[in-house]
Amino acid sequence: MKPESQNVTDYTNDNTIFMVWNFKDIPEVGDVFKRLCKLVINLNNSVNVRFPVSRASCVMGIGYDAWLKLQLPVPLPKELVNFVPIVGEKHVAVSSKGDLHFHIRADNTSICYDMAAAISDVLAQVAVSIEEVHGFRYWDSRSILGFVDGTENPHGQDRELFGIVGDDDAAYTGGSYLFVQKYIHDLTAWKALSTEQQEKVIGRSKSNDIEMDDDVKPSNSHIALANVGDDLKIVRDNMPFGNMSTNEMGTYFIAYASTFTTVQKMLNNMFIGVPEGNYDRILDFSTPKTGSLFFVPTFDMIDGFS
Repeated sequence: MKPESQNVTDYTNDNTIFMVWNFKDIPEVGDVFKRLCKLVINLNNSVNVRFPVSRASCVMGIGYDAWLKLQLPVPLPKELVNFVPIVGEKHVAVSSKGDLHFHIRADNTSICYDMAAAISDVLAQVAVSIEEVHGFRYWDSRSILGFVDGTENPHGQDRELFGIVGDDDAAYTGGSYLFVQKYIHDLTAWKALSTEQQEKVIGRSKSNDIEMDDDVKPSNSHIALANVGDDLKIVRDNMPFGNMSTNEMGTYFIAYASTFTTVQKMLNNMFIGVPEGNYDRILDFSTPKTGSLFFVPTFDMIDGFS
């Protein structure tokens, strides 16, 4: 039978909670992780029964160090490593430690809170929460920068093709690579640009989300560098977050992919540039504060871990 994947190909919801946890160095970690795996399965089954139209789910990803610490199957997924920083001429894609990542989403905020609370209750004794971001849908799926986010996402069957590991890594078929970055925007500098200048940074029109023609689109625009070809796509589920009064607004970038190589190529284009030095102009206004890679096992694997 085909392995049952976690909900990595679902479309963006109105409300999201992202959580990253790091394990303490204590012997109880393994037993608690088994309980956690049972909980993740239970949470997903429960929301499907109780709130079938809420599009609610909880996706769990596991980092490289945690995979080894928990003595999960070896060999590991082929491309699961600790993310190495990408150092460009001006900007750096930083690396941050993450043992477990949770992507909790639903149309109803209350469901997200309850799932996050249940996970926290189990993990608190053996792990430390190092990141919790509450994302929200902004208008018609726009980032706080004012442009539609995720237009290049694959649709239909292509979401599984680009988001789910295939038979080339047979032991992990149905899983997914998960890469996340927390970006903080310099809104003061961004708002100082005219709409025309902002459009050149992104490579699309702001009002109606139409991509510029290739002979007009700047070579250092976000669209020109972040899109690495129709045969190399990822499933993005980015969400805006933050506090307007303190000007700490950002985007939580989240990518599910059948291979991390695709994400790596995109990041190299953005931070190093094509050619080298021609980096993504959006980085002058958006700074990554985190960068972590995880593997999302199938429900079948999670059941086995429990």
